[in-house]
Amino acid sequence: MRLMTLAVASASALSLLLPAAASARTDEGMWTFDQAPLNRINAALGTNIDRAWLDRVRLGAVRLAGCSASLVSEQGLVLTNQHCIRSCVQAHAEPGQDLLSQGVFARSREEELTCPGQVAEVLLEIVDVTDRVMAAGEGLSGAAFAGARGRALAEIEREACGEDQALRCQVISFYRGGQYKLYRYQRYSDVRLVYAPEHQAVVFGGDPDNFNFPRFALDAAFLRVYENGQPAATPNHLTWNPERIVEGQPVFVAGNPGSTSRLKTVDQLRIERDYQIPSELRRLAELRGRVIRFSEESPENARMARDALRGIENNLKRNNGMHQALADRDFFGSLVINETTLIGEASSRDLVDGDPWTDIATAHDDYVLLYPRSYWLENGAGQGSVLFNYARQIVRAAYERERPASQRLSGFSDSQLESLGRNLAQERNIDAPLESLYLQFWLNKTRENLGTDDPDVQQMLGRESPEALGARLIDGTTLGDPAARTALFEGGRAAVEASTDPLIQFVLRTDPAARAIRSAWSTRVSAPIDQAGEQIAAARFAVMGDETYPDATFSLRLSYGRIAGWNNGTRDVPAVTTIAGLWERATGAAPFNVSAGLDAARERLPMDAVYTVASSNDIVGGNSGSPLLNANGDVIGAVFDGNLESLGGAYGYDGARNRAVTVSAEMVTLALREIYDMDALADELEGN
Repeated sequence: MRLMTLAVASASALSLLLPAAASARTDEGMWTFDQAPLNRINAALGTNIDRAWLDRVRLGAVRLAGCSASLVSEQGLVLTNQHCIRSCVQAHAEPGQDLLSQGVFARSREEELTCPGQVAEVLLEIVDVTDRVMAAGEGLSGAAFAGARGRALAEIEREACGEDQALRCQVISFYRGGQYKLYRYQRYSDVRLVYAPEHQAVVFGGDPDNFNFPRFALDAAFLRVYENGQPAATPNHLTWNPERIVEGQPVFVAGNPGSTSRLKTVDQLRIERDYQIPSELRRLAELRGRVIRFSEESPENARMARDALRGIENNLKRNNGMHQALADRDFFGSLVINETTLIGEASSRDLVDGDPWTDIATAHDDYVLLYPRSYWLENGAGQGSVLFNYARQIVRAAYERERPASQRLSGFSDSQLESLGRNLAQERNIDAPLESLYLQFWLNKTRENLGTDDPDVQQMLGRESPEALGARLIDGTTLGDPAARTALFEGGRAAVEASTDPLIQFVLRTDPAARAIRSAWSTRVSAPIDQAGEQIAAARFAVMGDETYPDATFSLRLSYGRIAGWNNGTRDVPAVTTIAGLWERATGAAPFNVSAGLDAARERLPMDAVYTVASSNDIVGGNSGSPLLNANGDVIGAVFDGNLESLGGAYGYDGARNRAVTVSAEMVTLALREIYDMDALADELEGN
């Protein structure tokens, strides 16, 4: 692996904080929209973007649940990836119906399908609230610090949005506690599916092609946001541009990268390398085996498990790539050098009180001690079960509603409770056999990791086996019925405690343990790490200034680069694929079989049209669905993946080889017009 530059260094401080072998890449960075380095970008790309350009793009960018997107028409049309909305497709599939394979093609407003639980958010405003947040915890530690900080965040968010259901306010921590900013969003909770192509057109090449290039994935979908039952008016949409993309072209990505660890301490990264990622790889490998076995039992099981299996395989490959990056001695050595240099500067200039790096290392003793219980009882509880998640939301809502707003768990403000109520009331098809598999796996692994004699495990299982309990909870629950969910949610604590639903009773029995570990984690891990992180961030700012970008936090960022190939060590990889390449790559055998729709339209498609492109934009997970923009801010494609080399992007950026992968607007337009008979949708995109 090539040496990747560490993102603690700005261009002006490279000589101080980077080893001589490393070099700064002008296209590195996931920049917040209020701190995007316009002069640097324009000098690197020869463009002329300005603050008005940034504002226009910001108001056209969209954040979805776990993905990114963009507004592309004045009638609320939203571009994202098909893989970001598969759960919406599956939610409408009747037993025995393979709706994902067929695709969804709504040719009228009446045919557009509601997406249960999906929310679309557009960033309206960024306000720096650092001083107020830091003042709240000043002089405190442990539980007192965590409580004061939590109350301050809740108060800031409540003051900024009130109970306006059309808004969401979120205070986000940047630079590992160095800054806090209020992000105020326009919020659309009525999101409907307009178009999703047939599944095989999206997953051509399967897992072998995943995180690789060339790619031939038609991974684009369209949603529509509604207000008061009508398509939302969205005059600030971005312009759709299906013109031919060319190599070397300057391009931008506006999206919401989920999480990076480029500003973590070396000790934190050792924990990830030696403990957290190996644990996750073992979990995913076992879950993958169980889901494969389940899918082989019948064609219907295979249909139910297909999307889940692809997600598991994607995460396996991603975590393996992250581990390889941290296991590279040269790369990890560069992180040690950077941190040692920063510590030396901070010490010589008296920039920190005590030793915050050691404070973080000490907190990580508790991290290792508490992590299994925190993961299996709280963060990983249910292992993807929709019904378990419903039960936990209903139970927690019943109790949180009775607390003062400033003391509630995150996610349970009055406005969020209103949104939760609407989500619980929405119809969705739920595959009970897959739900049972998830619960059985979770219960088994919880017992394995915490021990048979653990009191919380005994409280969870009683005298039942994980298999029997998981099956009983799913077979007996009524939470698949939205009316039952709504009745419990609206009935509050009295209705929940009186409920005989086995899944509700299970959560009532086990949630105290989950809440206890959540509180312990906040006090013993999060709070001391946050406090130490504030000092380290202040030292970094003092040494380097604030012209560096913060780690990704699933908040809106801008990255810039060019359409570019790379050398993977054995060959030069081209920057652009064409439709002709699809048939050159096709073998007729899965997963390299061309979808029925594409195959039928072959004679109508121009073989030289650009299918997908690679670009040097700095992205990670969460950027899926982000618009790829040209210098005018026009949408020229939808980002759907990175290459294998980009998997280490959680920890650093190698501009010579890290690549984002995008399906072109040209290809999406051809699919709408020539393959799927969606001319009206294409006309809307093109403003006709």
